[in-house]
Amino acid sequence: MNRLDFNLLLDLDALLREGSVVGAARVLHLSAPAMSRRLTRLREAIGDPLFVPAGRGLVPTQRALALRERVRAAIEEVRGVFTPDAVDFSRLERTLTLHTNDGFAGAWATRLACAMAAEAPGVSLHFIPRADKSREALRNGAIDLDIGVVKSAEAEIYSEPLFRAAFVGVVRENHPLLSQRTGEAVSAQDFVAWPHISTLPRGSAAGHLDAALKALGLRRRVAIVAPGFQAALAMAATSDFVAAMPMPFVRWAMAHQRLQVFKLPFDMPAVEVLQSWHTRHHADPVHLWLRGHVRAICGMDGEKMPVV
Repeated sequence: MNRLDFNLLLDLDALLREGSVVGAARVLHLSAPAMSRRLTRLREAIGDPLFVPAGRGLVPTQRALALRERVRAAIEEVRGVFTPDAVDFSRLERTLTLHTNDGFAGAWATRLACAMAAEAPGVSLHFIPRADKSREALRNGAIDLDIGVVKSAEAEIYSEPLFRAAFVGVVRENHPLLSQRTGEAVSAQDFVAWPHISTLPRGSAAGHLDAALKALGLRRRVAIVAPGFQAALAMAATSDFVAAMPMPFVRWAMAHQRLQVFKLPFDMPAVEVLQSWHTRHHADPVHLWLRGHVRAICGMDGEKMPVV
């Protein structure tokens, strides 16, 4: 057979199940003459009569009987190609790699891991630093998911918003910046009077902050450039240095460190944090499950993206 017609498998299966041309025609929604023509094609393809007269009906030949289970298995195998595999998460063993900054990992990694472990104890999460915004790691399969701020859409990459994060000022408890101004808002002049900790010397967030101060004729002094958000928060908690941080990361840190927050004395746009993945993972059941858990722990609710 140089030209395979897999519909012949369905024809033979129906004939074997029904034991007659009329019955097979009914199951396949064909006329009896059309089914007879298909039986002729089957006989030619296989080189066997397959069904022979016996009284007023037909009975399968030994060759047809020998093919019964193989035909059924072949049909199931072909159907499986077009049907997503069911995933038994309780038995799943897989490492999922997420590209994030340390602020996201500190705020949500353990909650994400615990929620997923309840369904799939064999799944491990590998968080690696988001050193840049390149999507090459998604394209080459080095990571499963990228979480962070995205400037523009890219071919082959899907993105979904998780939340919007407003920036707040952060200082240690009982910092003079706040204790000396009970009931009063922090002014821009007070904000720049103290040395600062920065985590993004070239990033858009740092740029927006410095641009807002420049518009007021002010400039802050960055005394420390921290390697990440968690380090910056730890430094702020144990010094008189001031930081400006996304509120979700600070909220997590305040449960473990003595910190206070205050409203920034100038307008600074919130940042939109997204999760992004390559098209190869778009329909993967495990990846869909991962993205659903990330979405859940970040507080997405339908179309709402709360400013936190």
